[in-house]
Order: sequence, then C-alpha cells, then structure tokens
Amino acid sequence: MSRILVVDDDAAMCAMLATTLGRRGFAVITCDTGAAAMAALDPGDVDVVVTDLNMRGMSGLELCRQIVADRPDVPVVVITAFGSLDTAIGAIRAGAYDFVPKPFELEALVVALERAIQHRALREEVKRLRRAVGEVARPEGLLGDSPAMRRVHDLLDRIRDSDATVLVTGESGTGKELVARAIHRGSRRAAGPFVAVNCAALPEPLLESELFGHVRGAFTDARSARAGLFVQAAGGTIFLDAIAELPPALQAKLLRALQERRVRPVGADHEVELDVRIVAATNADLEAAVAEKRFRDDLYYRLDVVHVELPPLRARGDDVLVLAQHFLARAAAASGKPVRGLAAAAAGKLAAYPWPGNVRELENCMERAVAVARFEEVGVDDLPDRVREHRRVQVALVGDDPAELVPMEEIERRYIERVLAAVGGNKKEAARVLGFDRATLYRKLERHRRRP
Repeated sequence: MSRILVVDDDAAMCAMLATTLGRRGFAVITCDTGAAAMAALDPGDVDVVVTDLNMRGMSGLELCRQIVADRPDVPVVVITAFGSLDTAIGAIRAGAYDFVPKPFELEALVVALERAIQHRALREEVKRLRRAVGEVARPEGLLGDSPAMRRVHDLLDRIRDSDATVLVTGESGTGKELVARAIHRGSRRAAGPFVAVNCAALPEPLLESELFGHVRGAFTDARSARAGLFVQAAGGTIFLDAIAELPPALQAKLLRALQERRVRPVGADHEVELDVRIVAATNADLEAAVAEKRFRDDLYYRLDVVHVELPPLRARGDDVLVLAQHFLARAAAASGKPVRGLAAAAAGKLAAYPWPGNVRELENCMERAVAVARFEEVGVDDLPDRVREHRRVQVALVGDDPAELVPMEEIERRYIERVLAAVGGNKKEAARVLGFDRATLYRKLERHRRRP
C-alpha cells in the first residue's frame, strides 16, 4: 500500500483527501504545517507528499525546496487554487514532481500520485542497478555490502588518485592481492604494469636479484644483465606479498629504495631511478614483529602510510551468501551444469560456518558443491563435510553434563572469534576489548589455528 503525506492548513481539505484517497487504496497521514511534515518524513515511510501551495508559516514552495534538499527520493505534488502558469513554473523550479490546480477532479490527483509513485520506484530501481553494476565491477573476493567491506571500499575510493604506499593486512585468504590489483586498476597508473612478488617464496640471494636486478657476472649464473621487478613495474604498481618474511638485509635495502626512490642492481656501481607505486601485504602482525625486533620499525612506518585491514569472512555477515552465489554461478558456467542457486538449508549452513580459510575456502567449497550437485540447487549434501557438520556454538555453557563441557582453551577460542566478529575483524579493537596487546592476540590466534 502506497503511503501519502497530505500537508494543508485547511482541516476540512485534509479530512476530505484522507477519506477519498483512503478509499482508493492509499494509506494517508495528514499534517497542517510544513515543520510537522518534515518531522513526519524522518522515519522514511512516505512515498509521495501532497502539499497545498498557500499555507500559514512555511509555504508549499518552501516545503518543496526543503524536501528536495533533505529527502530528494520523495516526490512532491503541489495543489493550489491559483492555477496560473507562473505558479506552476515556480512549483516545478522548487523541485515539485507535478502540479494540480484547484478545483481538481479526484481522478486527476490519483493519476498524478500514481505517476509520482512509479517515478520513485523507477529511480530506486536505477539506483539498485547502479549498485549492482558497481558490485560486478569490483574484484570478486571484494564483493559484498557489509559494514566492514563498505569501510574498505570507501578507503580504496579515497586513495584512488594517490601514489601513497599502501599496507594491506588480513588473514590468509581474505583477498589481499585482490585489493592490491583493485588499487592499481583504480589509479592513474592503471595503464602501467602490475607486478606481484611473494617475499616468502624465494631464498634471500635470489630475492634480492628478483627485486633489484643484477648486472652480468654479478654471481655465478648471471650470464646477462637483468632488470629487477622494481624497474619492470615502472609506471605501474609493485605488490610485495608476505612482506613480514623479508630477510633483515633486504629490509634495509627496501627501506633505502623507498626513501631515495632508486635501487642499485646486484653487482652494479650505479643506481636506477624508480617510478612505481608500492603496495605491501602480510597476514602477520607487523607491530608485534617490530616490538620483537624481527622487522625494522623505520621500514614499517614507510610502508604503513595507508593501512587497509581486510576483515575475515566470518565478520562479513551476509556477504558470505553474496560471494557463494557468485562463485556458484561462475563454477556452473565453467562446468556447463544447470546449477542456479542455493537451497535454503545449504545457505543456512554456509552462513553458520566460520570460514577459517576465508574467501579462498568459500570459493573452493562452491566449486566442489557444483561439481557434485545433482539438481538445480546446491543442497546440504553437496557441501563439504566440515561445512555440513559444523554446529554454531555459543560461548556460554549451560547444564552439568560432562559430555557437554569443553576445555578452557576452547572457551577462549570461541570468545576470541566472537569478539573478532563483533568488531568486524579489526584485530586492534579486538585486542583492546579482550584486554591484551595485538601481539598476544596474534599468538593466540595462531595457536588456535594449529589445533586440530
């Protein structure tokens, strides 16, 4: 039922419109002043405003202007006994959707209201489609509209035109490289190369050569000179994954590269200028590593210019189902199977599971589900055992049955997970709530993660 707000200082007119429009299927509320009308709009449950033009206090034109400024999604239909062209133009200029002169036929007003309601519905649909297009344009692991992800997207939009160094943190599988690629694609360096390197995957001598390059004869197998990844990324972005694993000697060289914007290839007696944006990532707590002297504090502050912290999937609410449907559709298209959606029971299992492997684990889960599915909907039986058999647990324990009691360490694990979910995965805030520092939180998380 469409909701109409009638504004008129004539009580008889308000009563007449409330009665006649109510008979036509509208839910009508009335106000006798513009101020009262603005207050009635606050809850956001009005589809159209019908206002008289000439009223005591705030006029209909003034009310129309204020509604357009504060609630542009609500169309306004103006009615008046002064049906001149100038008056109509004034109402439209004030932002009115339509203009109905008195005396009017009820049918004419109903037509105007129905058109205004349809106009509002079309505007809402356009906004929804624009949001959907924006979602599709995002990297798949960053889909979703949870508060935690809205904060991430807002920050990425704000640094779009900056060359500032970015540090991306988050648990394994949360999509740190996807964030790095999104930063690159949204920047003015998008036409340049995106070069990714895993600092934990290569031994120190080879990593130095990969990053900074080498000249011919610099070491045994250096039969020709080679430009390092920093130089290869010129004009674009270099992504340094697992930055916490960078050996101490290379930490010093990376710090100098950041400070001087130049690098010295291995074995060279000259330096090469850099034109590259740096995005680093880690699933470790660099502040704890700095405190324990495993990571240089000066390098940490050089890297942590803009900090993007990705929430774990368990802290993203309904994003789990958005991502699941996306991965399901992609897997179904790739396999050619007519799998179109999730059964309600399967969706409930996905929503209840804590996803320790985050987005990567969810993607693998949906690929597996599509592969074994026998029907058009993925059911509970198509999910992996760990997801299907998971039971949502509460921190509080009731009852005295010894079979239901669990070790204290399990209670701690459950409570930490609950606090992390409550704060959107923000480990700094979770540590504050729990009453210990971030280094302790990371150690506990790592210990619990290793437990079977």
